[in-house]
Amino acid sequence: MADITLQRVYDFHGPAQQHCYLTDRLWPRGISKERLQGVVWLKEVAPKTELRQWFHHHTDQWDAFTARYRQQLEVSEHWKGLLEIVQQGHSLTLLFGSKDVHHNQAVVLREFLLEKLHKKLNA
Repeated sequence: MADITLQRVYDFHGPAQQHCYLTDRLWPRGISKERLQGVVWLKEVAPKTELRQWFHHHTDQWDAFTARYRQQLEVSEHWKGLLEIVQQGHSLTLLFGSKDVHHNQAVVLREFLLEKLHKKLNA
């Protein structure tokens, strides 16, 4: 089974491997486009602006953020291409800008994709 790796964008140094995606809604401050050459920016898969801003002020409410973001993902189609890549056996790298490596949208997205993959494999 393919891996889904998470990496903080500020620790990333290219060149980007195939299937490397930035999962933030906003371009990371201080990072040049050249530095992320080859990285695909999937801002549509990121939490919507309202949820992102809410979580910024309520970082202690991780479970609520996770539930709300997963609801957004369920009604979206933007993550389906990522699932197809993993289904084909390719590894993914999901980049994120948050300082908190355990509580950010990439963590939720990875878990979401792995659950969808598991369901497809066991269907």
